[in-house]
Amino acid sequence: MNIAIIGGGIGGLMSALYLSQDGYQVTIYEKEEKLGGRLKYVEKNGFKIDEGPTIVLLPEMLQQLLDEAGIDRSRYELLLCDPLYSIHYQDGSTYTKYKDIDRQIAELKRQFPDDMNGFLRFMDEGRERLSIGQSAFLQKSFSDSKSFWTNKNIKALMKLKPYQSIQKLMKSYFQDEKLQIAYSLQTLYVGGNPFHTPAMYALISFSEHEHGVYYLKGGYAKLVQLLEEELKSKNVTIKHGQNVTNMKTIDNKITSLEVNGKWLEYDAFIFNGDYPTLQKIFKEVPKRSFVPSSSCVLLYFGLDSIYKDVNVHQFILGNSFSTHMNEVFESKVVPSDPSIYTFHPSIMDDTLAPKGKGVLYTLIPVPANVSIDWSQQHNWIERIIYRLEKQAFPQLRKRIEWMQVRTPNDAEHFGLFQGGNFGIAPTLFQSGVFRPQVKPTKFENLYAVGASVHPGGGIPIVMQGAKLLHEQMTKDNTNNEVKNHAYLK
Repeated sequence: MNIAIIGGGIGGLMSALYLSQDGYQVTIYEKEEKLGGRLKYVEKNGFKIDEGPTIVLLPEMLQQLLDEAGIDRSRYELLLCDPLYSIHYQDGSTYTKYKDIDRQIAELKRQFPDDMNGFLRFMDEGRERLSIGQSAFLQKSFSDSKSFWTNKNIKALMKLKPYQSIQKLMKSYFQDEKLQIAYSLQTLYVGGNPFHTPAMYALISFSEHEHGVYYLKGGYAKLVQLLEEELKSKNVTIKHGQNVTNMKTIDNKITSLEVNGKWLEYDAFIFNGDYPTLQKIFKEVPKRSFVPSSSCVLLYFGLDSIYKDVNVHQFILGNSFSTHMNEVFESKVVPSDPSIYTFHPSIMDDTLAPKGKGVLYTLIPVPANVSIDWSQQHNWIERIIYRLEKQAFPQLRKRIEWMQVRTPNDAEHFGLFQGGNFGIAPTLFQSGVFRPQVKPTKFENLYAVGASVHPGGGIPIVMQGAKLLHEQMTKDNTNNEVKNHAYLK
């Protein structure tokens, strides 16, 4: 069986590995000159830093999926970020998160003694929610939507409180607004608004404490190198600079795709672009309106030295987190006083820059789906650098050897839906059974994987999506073999 994968992001690469293990002939068509999608490096003058994802969450899931794909654990190293990260508030206070519960309790006792019991209840109930969420939703595909609407699933869903926002859920645990923010801002990891994203996504903030926040030594993009090496050993064909522009169908099957002007036939097709953009190359996909995730402005720095007295991950909050979220998700304007995320991996990894030097990554959540001319926001970016220097990285300007900026305009040009950086938004009606599935249309041999496809965004979750895709294809092919056998008899 010959399979074509359109796009060489992490979902496409993992799908190719799973399928090649079963003996399928797989060809990956990647429009860029490098694989990885958003999982790649920014490189300059001997410096390199992750362009996209930085935090490794759900490390055990990631390792198990890599095990199944044939990537031995000796080939990569996960390093625990300890502390996990710090959150700096505008009043000068800082709240630090730890994986070790005793250290976290001590931090709460020092700053928020009235909320210690709420934190312990948050963790206890989080374990129950994770168990429910994994078995009922993360480990299942709902290509047949009827399989979702069972009494068992609905009861499980109600326990995850999808009718409530994460921010409201956090109010039930924490009295102090600072902590409510500290345990709801994680929806921004998947491009969601904490004030509206369903409470089931509170599993993200719970998982940080339960499983830890890790860093993949060499950068998250190293994962792509490992997968590419394994794919080549499995004789998977990888074609770079390949622009897929059209598909042909007969009845309910796709027969061929157009690549750089040539028509090529395959038995099955996997789309690994941002799912809403499939319409551009396949006009027969049913039209559906999607809400994009938030976007971000990313600043990459090469520094002449390393800040050794800061945490790898930090959040620097503005005066009003709710105002920032409103500007990103409602009024959709350039944020006036945004919250900022920083990533300084050189503290724990000396392979990213010339000796004695370091890299710094900064992310600012901004709106998607707007006509902001980001090329005219020089003063705004200068204010961001000023805040970084004032609140976390003294004398930053003097230490910068080079800087690169990436905006929503770049994201949209790259092929991300309306410039959103995290797939479609994690709203209630774009989650679970309502999200595009691994088998998303009536076409029997069309499959999909990626951040906009169930089970959702985040590297381990997209990898889980590849596993679900593999399971669906195995099921479909088994059913086809049974039908063909019955026909021949």
